[in-house]
Amino acid sequence: MLKHDSAKRRVNTRLACAAAGFAMALMSTVPASAAEQMLFVSQGGAYQKAQTIAILDPAAKKLGITINQDSVPDAWPIMRSQVATGKPTWDVVDVATNFCLRGGEQGIVEKLDFSKIPNAAAMPAEYRSDYSIAYEFYSSVLGYSLKKFPDAASAPKTWADFWDVKKFPGRRSLRNHPLATLEAALMADGVAPDKLYPLDVDRAFKKLEEIKPNITVWWTSGAQSAQLLNDGEVDMVMAWNGRISALVKEGAKVTYTYNQGILQSTSLCVLKGAPNLPTAIKFLNEAVDPVHQANLPMQIDYGPANPKAYDTGVIPAARVKELPSAPENAKAQALMSYAWWTSAAGEAAEKRWLSFTQK
Repeated sequence: MLKHDSAKRRVNTRLACAAAGFAMALMSTVPASAAEQMLFVSQGGAYQKAQTIAILDPAAKKLGITINQDSVPDAWPIMRSQVATGKPTWDVVDVATNFCLRGGEQGIVEKLDFSKIPNAAAMPAEYRSDYSIAYEFYSSVLGYSLKKFPDAASAPKTWADFWDVKKFPGRRSLRNHPLATLEAALMADGVAPDKLYPLDVDRAFKKLEEIKPNITVWWTSGAQSAQLLNDGEVDMVMAWNGRISALVKEGAKVTYTYNQGILQSTSLCVLKGAPNLPTAIKFLNEAVDPVHQANLPMQIDYGPANPKAYDTGVIPAARVKELPSAPENAKAQALMSYAWWTSAAGEAAEKRWLSFTQK
């Protein structure tokens, strides 16, 4: 369920820890003689390159530490195996928020003391948990072809429009995963964005059955979702905002709306028994510093998780309007509840998805 599925691009590479020997490590540009160090794990590609420039290097310099990096597209199974050995080598992991929460429940990640992380303590309560701190935001949005819908007044603007195949004819694509897809189905059925949770799973799947015959492709990667829209294979799609905004910058005749988007987050958590725990906690605080956070969207199309980043003056007004977590855009969206998705009901919904797609 990671959004960062592009090919990995390595920066300042060196060998990673033995426990994840197949991955490569990256080292932030801080003298190797620095007394403190830690190992930061992210998802690779343009995303990790952007966070290295915007957050990791500046944080390492400010704290006077060495931040070694590892790049793994699916960290969750390795998180579990590392803790199971009793000698984890990872410290801080950038991963989908639900994995941080699940890790807390299973004793895989450390419980956080927010008195030691004041930047995170000042963030909205729904952006953090006992085991996680939101690090950046992205959105699942409704994207569509401007060739098919050139007039903004008559273009699809809601999930109800996406479901309305008579008023808005065309080929459609949804993600082959229940997260955000169930939320979109419920909004299509009239549920307000701020009234989604707990999800009415029966109602969501009933609504999905309505649209299922009209779904041309159930996409499985962010790259695929963008390609389908760009190539004209579909006329409208649920996709991650960064994927469609990249097409827009390339001149593609596509666009998207944040209206009824599903605002999702990647979070930071600390592996249970992390070998450099005190340094990891200091880094967490620095990682969500408003200025560092404001630097991230200057490198990549994701929004800062610390709302105070928007008060720094670092992000130009025109850029603010493009970001998923910008106040005005956030108001138009539903904030995903990872607490619900990691509950028994959420896990049951994930299992039910398999039978839905196989029918």
